[in-house]
Amino acid sequence: MKFPDLTAKRAELAGDKIALVDVATGRSLTYAGLDRLASRAAVALQENWGVQAGDRVAVLAHNRTDTIVLLFACAKLGAVLVPLNWRLTVVELGAITADADPVGLVCDEQNMVAALELCKDLGLRSMAFGADPLGTELAFDAALAGGPVASVGHAPRDEDELWYLLYTSGTTGLPKGVKQTYGMALVNHLNIGLAVGLSATDTFLSVLPQFHTAGINLYTLPMLIAGGTTLITRGFEPGEALGLLSTRANLFFGVPTMYQLLADHPEFASTDLSGVRSWACGGSAMPVPLLERLAPRGIHVRQGMGMTETGPTAFLLDEQHAIDKAGSVGKPQPFVDARIVDRAGRDVADGQSGELLLRGPGITPGYWRRPDATEAAFTDGWLHSGDVARRDADGFYYIVDRWKDMYISGGENVYPAEVERVMITLPGVADVAVIGVPDERWGEVGKAFVVPAAGADVDPARLRALCRAELAAFKVPKHVEAVESLPRNASGKLLKHQLRST
Repeated sequence: MKFPDLTAKRAELAGDKIALVDVATGRSLTYAGLDRLASRAAVALQENWGVQAGDRVAVLAHNRTDTIVLLFACAKLGAVLVPLNWRLTVVELGAITADADPVGLVCDEQNMVAALELCKDLGLRSMAFGADPLGTELAFDAALAGGPVASVGHAPRDEDELWYLLYTSGTTGLPKGVKQTYGMALVNHLNIGLAVGLSATDTFLSVLPQFHTAGINLYTLPMLIAGGTTLITRGFEPGEALGLLSTRANLFFGVPTMYQLLADHPEFASTDLSGVRSWACGGSAMPVPLLERLAPRGIHVRQGMGMTETGPTAFLLDEQHAIDKAGSVGKPQPFVDARIVDRAGRDVADGQSGELLLRGPGITPGYWRRPDATEAAFTDGWLHSGDVARRDADGFYYIVDRWKDMYISGGENVYPAEVERVMITLPGVADVAVIGVPDERWGEVGKAFVVPAAGADVDPARLRALCRAELAAFKVPKHVEAVESLPRNASGKLLKHQLRST
Protein backbone atom coordinates (compact mmCIF):
# COMPACT_ATOMS: atom_id res chain seq x y z
CA MET A 1 0.00 0.00 0.00
CA LYS A 2 1.39 3.37 -1.03
CA PHE A 3 0.54 6.91 0.07
CA PRO A 4 0.51 9.36 -2.86
CA ASP A 5 1.74 12.92 -3.04
CA LEU A 6 -1.67 13.91 -1.71
CA THR A 7 -1.48 17.68 -2.16
CA ALA A 8 -0.24 17.32 -5.73
CA LYS A 9 -2.93 14.78 -6.55
CA ARG A 10 -5.70 16.89 -5.00
CA ALA A 11 -4.39 19.98 -6.84
CA GLU A 12 -4.63 17.98 -10.05
CA LEU A 13 -8.16 16.74 -9.35
CA ALA A 14 -9.73 19.94 -7.99
CA GLY A 15 -7.11 22.63 -7.52
CA ASP A 16 -9.59 25.46 -7.01
CA LYS A 17 -11.47 23.69 -4.21
CA ILE A 18 -10.95 25.18 -0.74
CA ALA A 19 -8.93 22.74 1.34
CA LEU A 20 -8.22 24.67 4.54
CA VAL A 21 -9.46 27.84 6.19
CA ASP A 22 -7.54 29.54 9.00
CA VAL A 23 -10.48 31.03 10.89
CA ALA A 24 -8.36 33.41 12.98
CA THR A 25 -6.85 35.13 9.94
CA GLY A 26 -9.58 34.40 7.41
CA ARG A 27 -6.99 32.99 5.02
CA SER A 28 -8.21 30.21 2.74
CA LEU A 29 -6.02 27.70 0.95
CA THR A 30 -7.17 25.90 -2.16
CA TYR A 31 -5.75 22.46 -2.85
CA ALA A 32 -3.48 24.01 -5.46
CA GLY A 33 -2.42 26.62 -2.91
CA LEU A 34 -1.76 23.97 -0.28
CA ASP A 35 0.43 22.02 -2.67
CA ARG A 36 2.28 25.18 -3.70
CA LEU A 37 2.97 26.24 -0.09
CA ALA A 38 3.98 22.72 0.94
CA SER A 39 6.44 22.69 -1.97
CA ARG A 40 7.87 26.06 -0.99
CA ALA A 41 8.13 25.00 2.66
CA ALA A 42 9.97 21.83 1.64
CA VAL A 43 12.49 23.85 -0.35
CA ALA A 44 12.87 26.36 2.52
CA LEU A 45 13.53 23.59 5.05
CA GLN A 46 16.06 21.99 2.76
CA GLU A 47 17.88 25.18 1.79
CA ASN A 48 17.91 26.89 5.20
CA TRP A 49 18.21 23.92 7.57
CA GLY A 50 19.49 21.19 5.27
CA VAL A 51 16.55 18.94 6.10
CA GLN A 52 16.87 15.50 4.54
CA ALA A 53 14.78 12.34 4.56
CA GLY A 54 14.40 11.01 8.10
CA ASP A 55 15.22 14.33 9.81
CA ARG A 56 12.75 15.61 12.40
CA VAL A 57 11.17 19.07 12.27
CA ALA A 58 9.43 20.26 15.45
CA VAL A 59 6.53 22.71 15.63
CA LEU A 60 5.26 24.52 18.73
CA ALA A 61 2.11 26.42 17.83
CA HIS A 62 -1.60 26.76 18.39
CA ASN A 63 -3.84 25.35 15.67
CA ARG A 64 -3.24 26.87 12.25
CA THR A 65 -3.18 25.90 8.59
CA ASP A 66 0.61 26.45 8.52
CA THR A 67 1.12 23.31 10.60
CA ILE A 68 -0.71 21.26 7.97
CA VAL A 69 1.49 22.89 5.32
CA LEU A 70 4.54 21.76 7.30
CA LEU A 71 3.13 18.24 7.58
CA PHE A 72 2.96 17.94 3.80
CA ALA A 73 6.30 19.68 3.34
CA CYS A 74 7.79 16.90 5.46
CA ALA A 75 6.03 14.36 3.24
CA LYS A 76 7.68 15.88 0.18
CA LEU A 77 11.11 15.59 1.84
CA GLY A 78 10.58 12.27 3.58
CA ALA A 79 11.14 14.16 6.85
CA VAL A 80 9.23 13.69 10.12
CA LEU A 81 7.06 16.36 11.75
CA VAL A 82 7.02 16.53 15.57
CA PRO A 83 4.09 18.62 16.92
CA LEU A 84 4.82 19.75 20.49
CA ASN A 85 2.28 20.32 23.25
CA TRP A 86 2.26 24.06 23.97
CA ARG A 87 0.50 23.40 27.31
CA LEU A 88 3.66 21.89 28.76
CA THR A 89 6.41 23.73 30.62
CA VAL A 90 9.76 24.45 29.00
CA VAL A 91 11.32 21.74 31.18
CA GLU A 92 8.78 19.16 29.97
CA LEU A 93 9.14 20.31 26.38
CA GLY A 94 12.91 20.12 26.68
CA ALA A 95 12.80 16.42 27.55
CA ILE A 96 10.48 15.64 24.63
CA THR A 97 12.42 17.76 22.14
CA ALA A 98 15.72 16.22 23.18
CA ASP A 99 14.19 12.77 22.67
CA ALA A 100 12.88 13.66 19.20
CA ASP A 101 16.22 15.31 18.29
CA PRO A 102 14.86 17.65 15.57
CA VAL A 103 16.93 19.73 13.17
CA GLY A 104 14.95 22.84 14.06
CA LEU A 105 11.80 24.23 15.63
CA VAL A 106 9.03 26.30 14.06
CA CYS A 107 6.81 28.31 16.42
CA ASP A 108 4.03 30.85 16.53
CA GLU A 109 4.16 34.24 18.24
CA GLN A 110 2.38 33.02 21.41
CA ASN A 111 5.01 30.32 22.00
CA MET A 112 8.08 32.16 20.79
CA VAL A 113 9.69 32.76 24.19
CA ALA A 114 9.50 29.06 25.10
CA ALA A 115 10.63 28.06 21.61
CA LEU A 116 13.71 30.28 21.68
CA GLU A 117 14.66 28.96 25.11
CA LEU A 118 14.37 25.40 23.81
CA CYS A 119 16.43 26.22 20.73
CA LYS A 120 19.14 27.88 22.82
CA ASP A 121 19.32 24.98 25.30
CA LEU A 122 19.34 22.29 22.62
CA GLY A 123 21.25 24.08 19.86
CA LEU A 124 18.36 24.03 17.38
CA ARG A 125 17.61 26.25 14.41
CA SER A 126 14.46 28.38 14.72
CA MET A 127 11.75 29.74 12.46
CA ALA A 128 8.58 31.68 13.25
CA PHE A 129 5.14 31.81 11.68
CA GLY A 130 3.95 35.29 10.79
CA ALA A 131 5.39 38.22 12.73
CA ASP A 132 8.80 37.70 14.33
CA PRO A 133 9.20 40.30 17.10
CA LEU A 134 11.78 38.32 19.09
CA GLY A 135 14.09 37.66 16.20
CA THR A 136 14.17 33.99 15.35
CA GLU A 137 16.51 33.16 12.51
CA LEU A 138 13.85 33.11 9.83
CA ALA A 139 10.22 34.11 9.33
CA PHE A 140 8.12 31.32 7.81
CA ASP A 141 6.27 33.57 5.36
CA ALA A 142 9.52 35.15 4.18
CA ALA A 143 11.10 31.75 3.68
CA LEU A 144 8.20 30.65 1.52
CA ALA A 145 8.06 33.85 -0.52
CA GLY A 146 11.09 32.97 -2.60
CA GLY A 147 10.20 29.33 -3.11
CA PRO A 148 9.25 27.56 -6.32
CA VAL A 149 6.02 28.30 -8.13
CA ALA A 150 5.77 24.75 -9.46
CA SER A 151 4.91 21.73 -7.32
CA VAL A 152 7.74 19.78 -5.73
CA GLY A 153 6.48 16.23 -5.93
CA HIS A 154 7.47 13.05 -4.18
CA ALA A 155 7.22 9.38 -5.05
CA PRO A 156 4.46 7.45 -3.28
CA ARG A 157 5.50 6.66 0.28
CA ASP A 158 5.59 3.10 1.60
CA GLU A 159 2.98 2.36 4.23
CA ASP A 160 5.57 1.71 6.94
CA GLU A 161 7.50 4.96 6.42
CA LEU A 162 7.46 7.35 9.37
CA TRP A 163 5.60 10.61 8.69
CA TYR A 164 5.18 12.26 12.07
CA LEU A 165 5.74 11.65 15.78
CA LEU A 166 3.06 12.25 18.40
CA TYR A 167 4.11 12.23 22.01
CA THR A 168 1.64 10.61 24.37
CA SER A 169 -0.03 12.88 26.88
CA GLY A 170 1.85 11.31 29.76
CA THR A 171 -1.15 9.97 31.71
CA THR A 172 1.26 7.43 33.20
CA GLY A 173 4.35 9.63 33.41
CA LEU A 174 7.03 10.54 30.85
CA PRO A 175 5.57 10.87 27.34
CA LYS A 176 6.70 8.46 24.63
CA GLY A 177 6.94 9.25 20.92
CA VAL A 178 4.37 7.19 19.05
CA LYS A 179 5.39 6.51 15.45
CA GLN A 180 2.79 7.60 12.89
CA THR A 181 3.18 6.14 9.41
CA TYR A 182 1.64 6.87 6.03
CA GLY A 183 -0.17 3.54 6.21
CA MET A 184 -1.74 4.51 9.53
CA ALA A 185 -3.10 7.70 7.94
CA LEU A 186 -4.72 5.72 5.12
CA VAL A 187 -6.22 3.10 7.43
CA ASN A 188 -7.60 5.76 9.76
CA HIS A 189 -9.25 7.41 6.78
CA LEU A 190 -10.87 4.10 5.87
CA ASN A 191 -12.00 3.41 9.42
CA ILE A 192 -13.48 6.83 10.17
CA GLY A 193 -14.11 8.21 6.68
CA LEU A 194 -16.29 5.32 5.58
CA ALA A 195 -18.23 5.27 8.84
CA VAL A 196 -18.99 8.99 8.78
CA GLY A 197 -19.27 9.17 5.00
CA LEU A 198 -16.72 11.94 4.51
CA SER A 199 -16.87 13.49 1.05
CA ALA A 200 -15.66 16.44 -0.99
CA THR A 201 -18.94 18.24 -0.26
CA ASP A 202 -18.35 18.29 3.52
CA THR A 203 -16.98 21.09 5.67
CA PHE A 204 -15.42 20.07 8.98
CA LEU A 205 -14.82 22.29 12.02
CA SER A 206 -11.46 21.39 13.58
CA VAL A 207 -10.99 22.59 17.17
CA LEU A 208 -8.88 19.90 18.87
CA PRO A 209 -5.15 20.65 19.32
CA GLN A 210 -2.87 19.63 16.47
CA PHE A 211 -0.27 18.18 18.83
CA HIS A 212 -2.85 15.47 19.58
CA THR A 213 -3.83 12.61 17.27
CA ALA A 214 -7.45 13.81 17.17
CA GLY A 215 -6.38 17.28 16.04
CA ILE A 216 -4.73 15.80 12.96
CA ASN A 217 -6.75 12.66 12.28
CA LEU A 218 -10.30 13.51 13.44
CA TYR A 219 -10.96 14.57 10.79
CA THR A 220 -8.45 16.95 9.17
CA LEU A 221 -6.30 14.40 7.35
CA PRO A 222 -9.27 12.23 6.30
CA MET A 223 -11.00 15.35 4.97
CA LEU A 224 -7.95 16.21 2.85
CA ILE A 225 -7.89 12.66 1.51
CA ALA A 226 -11.62 12.94 0.70
CA GLY A 227 -11.21 16.37 -0.91
CA GLY A 228 -13.41 18.30 1.53
CA THR A 229 -12.89 21.56 3.41
CA THR A 230 -11.61 21.98 6.98
CA LEU A 231 -12.06 25.11 9.09
CA ILE A 232 -9.21 25.37 11.62
CA THR A 233 -9.63 27.50 14.75
CA ARG A 234 -6.83 28.40 17.15
CA GLY A 235 -8.68 26.44 19.84
CA PHE A 236 -12.18 25.82 21.15
CA GLU A 237 -14.40 28.76 22.03
CA PRO A 238 -18.08 27.73 22.33
CA GLY A 239 -19.57 30.95 20.94
CA GLU A 240 -17.29 30.87 17.91
CA ALA A 241 -18.00 27.17 17.40
CA LEU A 242 -21.76 27.69 17.50
CA GLY A 243 -21.46 30.44 14.90
CA LEU A 244 -19.40 28.29 12.53
CA LEU A 245 -21.58 25.21 13.01
CA SER A 246 -24.71 27.20 12.24
CA THR A 247 -23.34 28.83 9.08
CA ARG A 248 -20.38 26.99 7.55
CA ALA A 249 -19.60 23.52 8.93
CA ASN A 250 -21.62 20.30 8.77
CA LEU A 251 -19.25 17.98 10.69
CA PHE A 252 -17.97 18.22 14.25
CA PHE A 253 -15.75 16.11 16.50
CA GLY A 254 -15.11 17.11 20.10
CA VAL A 255 -14.55 15.88 23.63
CA PRO A 256 -17.30 15.75 26.30
CA THR A 257 -16.25 19.03 27.93
CA MET A 258 -16.76 20.83 24.63
CA TYR A 259 -20.28 19.49 24.25
CA GLN A 260 -21.06 20.58 27.80
CA LEU A 261 -19.77 24.09 27.05
CA LEU A 262 -21.83 24.25 23.86
CA ALA A 263 -24.98 23.17 25.70
CA ASP A 264 -24.38 25.67 28.51
CA HIS A 265 -23.72 28.62 26.18
CA PRO A 266 -26.47 31.28 26.33
CA GLU A 267 -26.87 31.19 22.53
CA PHE A 268 -27.18 27.40 22.29
CA ALA A 269 -30.98 27.30 22.47
CA SER A 270 -31.42 29.91 19.74
CA THR A 271 -28.74 28.62 17.35
CA ASP A 272 -29.90 26.65 14.33
CA LEU A 273 -27.66 23.56 14.19
CA SER A 274 -29.83 21.58 11.79
CA GLY A 275 -27.16 21.84 9.07
CA VAL A 276 -24.70 19.68 11.02
CA ARG A 277 -25.13 16.14 9.74
CA SER A 278 -22.63 14.39 12.03
CA TRP A 279 -21.58 14.85 15.64
CA ALA A 280 -18.96 12.63 17.27
CA CYS A 281 -16.99 12.46 20.49
CA GLY A 282 -13.89 10.80 21.90
CA GLY A 283 -11.36 11.15 24.69
CA SER A 284 -13.71 10.02 27.45
CA ALA A 285 -17.30 8.89 27.85
CA MET A 286 -20.13 11.37 27.34
CA PRO A 287 -22.36 11.62 30.44
CA VAL A 288 -25.76 10.09 29.68
CA PRO A 289 -27.67 13.16 31.00
CA LEU A 290 -25.78 15.33 28.50
CA LEU A 291 -26.56 12.95 25.63
CA GLU A 292 -30.24 13.08 26.57
CA ARG A 293 -30.13 16.86 26.82
CA LEU A 294 -28.68 17.19 23.31
CA ALA A 295 -30.88 14.59 21.59
CA PRO A 296 -34.08 16.74 21.41
CA ARG A 297 -32.07 19.27 19.36
CA GLY A 298 -31.27 16.55 16.84
CA ILE A 299 -27.72 16.27 18.16
CA HIS A 300 -27.03 12.53 18.33
CA VAL A 301 -23.43 12.26 19.41
CA ARG A 302 -21.59 9.17 18.20
CA GLN A 303 -19.04 8.06 20.74
CA GLY A 304 -15.88 6.30 19.76
CA MET A 305 -12.60 5.06 21.12
CA GLY A 306 -9.07 5.18 19.88
CA MET A 307 -5.52 5.81 20.96
CA THR A 308 -2.50 7.60 19.60
CA GLU A 309 -1.16 4.09 19.05
CA THR A 310 -4.18 3.08 16.92
CA GLY A 311 -4.02 5.94 14.49
CA PRO A 312 -6.50 6.68 16.29
CA THR A 313 -9.85 5.22 15.14
CA ALA A 314 -10.61 1.81 16.60
CA PHE A 315 -14.30 1.93 17.62
CA LEU A 316 -17.29 4.07 16.65
CA LEU A 317 -20.93 3.91 17.69
CA ASP A 318 -23.49 4.12 14.91
CA GLU A 319 -25.87 7.06 15.18
CA GLN A 320 -29.06 5.04 15.63
CA HIS A 321 -27.68 3.55 18.84
CA ALA A 322 -26.40 6.84 20.29
CA ILE A 323 -29.03 6.80 23.04
CA ASP A 324 -30.04 3.17 23.61
CA LYS A 325 -26.35 2.15 23.74
CA ALA A 326 -25.25 5.29 25.57
CA GLY A 327 -21.89 4.73 27.18
CA SER A 328 -20.76 2.31 24.50
CA VAL A 329 -17.89 3.14 22.16
CA GLY A 330 -19.57 1.02 19.49
CA LYS A 331 -17.99 -1.80 17.52
CA PRO A 332 -14.52 -2.31 16.05
CA GLN A 333 -14.25 -0.60 12.70
CA PRO A 334 -13.46 -2.59 9.52
CA PHE A 335 -9.66 -2.57 9.80
CA VAL A 336 -9.49 -3.31 13.53
CA ASP A 337 -9.61 -6.61 15.41
CA ALA A 338 -10.43 -6.58 19.13
CA ARG A 339 -10.21 -9.06 22.01
CA ILE A 340 -10.94 -8.84 25.73
CA VAL A 341 -8.74 -11.04 27.90
CA ASP A 342 -8.17 -11.83 31.55
CA ARG A 343 -4.82 -11.52 33.32
CA ALA A 344 -3.77 -14.90 31.96
CA GLY A 345 -4.43 -13.75 28.38
CA ARG A 346 -7.57 -15.86 27.93
CA ASP A 347 -10.61 -14.46 26.12
CA VAL A 348 -13.47 -13.61 28.47
CA ALA A 349 -17.17 -14.18 27.85
CA ASP A 350 -19.57 -11.42 26.85
CA GLY A 351 -20.53 -9.33 29.86
CA GLN A 352 -17.25 -9.98 31.65
CA SER A 353 -14.50 -7.40 32.01
CA GLY A 354 -10.88 -7.74 30.95
CA GLU A 355 -8.09 -5.92 29.16
CA LEU A 356 -8.82 -4.72 25.62
CA LEU A 357 -6.31 -5.88 23.00
CA LEU A 358 -6.25 -4.45 19.47
CA ARG A 359 -4.70 -5.52 16.17
CA GLY A 360 -4.75 -4.22 12.61
CA PRO A 361 -2.89 -2.35 9.87
CA GLY A 362 -3.62 1.00 11.54
CA ILE A 363 -1.66 0.16 14.69
CA THR A 364 1.64 1.95 15.30
CA PRO A 365 4.82 -0.05 14.65
CA GLY A 366 6.09 1.15 18.03
CA TYR A 367 7.67 3.91 20.08
CA TRP A 368 10.46 6.23 19.01
CA ARG A 369 13.82 5.04 20.35
CA ARG A 370 12.04 2.83 22.91
CA PRO A 371 12.33 -0.83 21.82
CA ASP A 372 11.70 -1.83 25.44
CA ALA A 373 8.36 0.00 25.54
CA THR A 374 7.43 -1.37 22.12
CA GLU A 375 8.11 -4.93 23.22
CA ALA A 376 6.12 -4.45 26.42
CA ALA A 377 3.12 -3.02 24.54
CA PHE A 378 2.57 -5.99 22.22
CA THR A 379 1.86 -9.70 22.69
CA ASP A 380 1.84 -11.83 19.54
CA GLY A 381 0.99 -8.77 17.43
CA TRP A 382 -1.81 -7.58 19.75
CA LEU A 383 -1.51 -4.10 21.27
CA HIS A 384 -2.28 -3.87 24.98
CA SER A 385 -4.62 -0.88 25.20
CA GLY A 386 -4.37 -0.60 28.98
CA ASP A 387 -8.17 -0.29 29.09
CA VAL A 388 -10.61 -2.52 30.94
CA ALA A 389 -13.48 -3.29 28.58
CA ARG A 390 -16.53 -5.50 28.24
CA ARG A 391 -18.67 -6.51 25.28
CA ASP A 392 -22.43 -6.96 25.50
CA ALA A 393 -24.48 -9.68 23.83
CA ASP A 394 -25.09 -7.43 20.81
CA GLY A 395 -21.37 -6.98 20.18
CA PHE A 396 -21.11 -3.41 21.49
CA TYR A 397 -18.00 -2.55 23.49
CA TYR A 398 -17.80 -0.51 26.68
CA ILE A 399 -14.69 0.95 28.26
CA VAL A 400 -14.98 0.22 31.96
CA ASP A 401 -11.81 1.88 33.21
CA ARG A 402 -8.06 2.02 32.82
CA TRP A 403 -6.42 -1.33 33.62
CA LYS A 404 -3.96 0.39 35.96
CA ASP A 405 -6.69 2.41 37.72
CA MET A 406 -8.51 -0.62 39.08
CA TYR A 407 -7.82 -1.22 42.76
CA ILE A 408 -8.66 -4.09 45.11
CA SER A 409 -10.55 -3.30 48.32
CA GLY A 410 -11.06 -6.18 50.71
CA GLY A 411 -10.47 -8.65 47.89
CA GLU A 412 -13.00 -7.01 45.56
CA ASN A 413 -12.11 -5.34 42.26
CA VAL A 414 -13.19 -1.69 42.12
CA TYR A 415 -13.28 0.23 38.85
CA PRO A 416 -13.10 3.97 39.64
CA ALA A 417 -14.92 4.90 36.41
CA GLU A 418 -18.02 3.07 37.67
CA VAL A 419 -17.94 5.11 40.88
CA GLU A 420 -17.33 8.32 38.94
CA ARG A 421 -20.35 7.68 36.72
CA VAL A 422 -22.53 7.57 39.84
CA MET A 423 -20.96 10.54 41.60
CA ILE A 424 -21.14 12.88 38.60
CA THR A 425 -24.94 12.64 38.77
CA LEU A 426 -25.11 13.66 42.44
CA PRO A 427 -26.36 17.16 43.38
CA GLY A 428 -23.60 19.72 43.71
CA VAL A 429 -20.96 17.70 41.82
CA ALA A 430 -19.51 19.35 38.69
CA ASP A 431 -16.60 16.96 38.15
CA VAL A 432 -15.08 14.01 39.98
CA ALA A 433 -12.17 11.59 39.88
CA VAL A 434 -11.63 8.51 42.04
CA ILE A 435 -8.37 6.73 42.81
CA GLY A 436 -7.34 3.88 45.10
CA VAL A 437 -5.28 4.77 48.17
CA PRO A 438 -3.64 2.48 50.79
CA ASP A 439 -5.70 1.40 53.78
CA GLU A 440 -4.52 -0.68 56.75
CA ARG A 441 -7.74 -2.69 57.03
CA TRP A 442 -8.90 -3.11 53.43
CA GLY A 443 -5.62 -2.92 51.54
CA GLU A 444 -6.97 -0.13 49.35
CA VAL A 445 -9.99 2.16 49.50
CA GLY A 446 -11.37 4.85 47.24
CA LYS A 447 -10.60 8.53 47.43
CA ALA A 448 -12.83 10.93 45.46
CA PHE A 449 -11.63 14.34 44.32
CA VAL A 450 -14.77 16.43 43.79
CA VAL A 451 -15.12 19.73 41.94
CA PRO A 452 -18.24 21.37 43.43
CA ALA A 453 -20.85 22.94 41.21
CA ALA A 454 -21.21 26.72 41.35
CA GLY A 455 -22.55 27.76 44.74
CA ALA A 456 -22.38 24.22 46.17
CA ASP A 457 -20.38 22.87 49.09
CA VAL A 458 -18.84 19.42 49.31
CA ASP A 459 -20.23 17.45 52.25
CA PRO A 460 -18.30 14.15 52.31
CA ALA A 461 -20.78 12.36 54.57
CA ARG A 462 -23.74 13.35 52.38
CA LEU A 463 -22.00 12.29 49.14
CA ARG A 464 -20.96 8.96 50.64
CA ALA A 465 -24.52 8.35 51.83
CA LEU A 466 -25.89 9.08 48.35
CA CYS A 467 -23.32 6.72 46.83
CA ARG A 468 -24.42 3.92 49.14
CA ALA A 469 -27.88 4.04 47.58
CA GLU A 470 -26.42 3.02 44.20
CA LEU A 471 -23.12 1.28 44.92
CA ALA A 472 -21.99 -1.69 46.95
CA ALA A 473 -20.39 -0.63 50.22
CA PHE A 474 -16.87 -1.61 49.14
CA LYS A 475 -17.14 0.70 46.10
CA VAL A 476 -18.14 3.80 48.10
CA PRO A 477 -15.11 6.12 48.49
CA LYS A 478 -13.86 6.25 52.06
CA HIS A 479 -12.30 9.67 51.48
CA VAL A 480 -13.81 12.71 49.71
CA GLU A 481 -11.80 15.87 49.02
CA ALA A 482 -12.99 19.09 47.41
CA VAL A 483 -10.74 20.56 44.68
CA GLU A 484 -11.03 23.55 42.36
CA SER A 485 -10.31 21.54 39.20
CA LEU A 486 -9.05 18.19 37.97
CA PRO A 487 -5.89 17.72 35.90
CA ARG A 488 -6.79 16.74 32.35
CA ASN A 489 -4.86 16.43 29.12
CA ALA A 490 -5.77 17.93 25.75
CA SER A 491 -8.24 15.16 24.96
CA GLY A 492 -10.06 15.55 28.26
CA LYS A 493 -8.59 12.45 29.91
CA LEU A 494 -7.91 12.61 33.62
CA LEU A 495 -4.27 12.65 34.63
CA LYS A 496 -4.69 10.43 37.64
CA HIS A 497 -0.97 10.01 38.20
CA GLN A 498 -0.98 13.68 39.23
CA LEU A 499 -3.75 13.00 41.76
CA ARG A 500 -1.82 10.05 43.16
CA SER A 501 1.21 12.24 43.72
CA THR A 502 -0.72 14.79 45.82
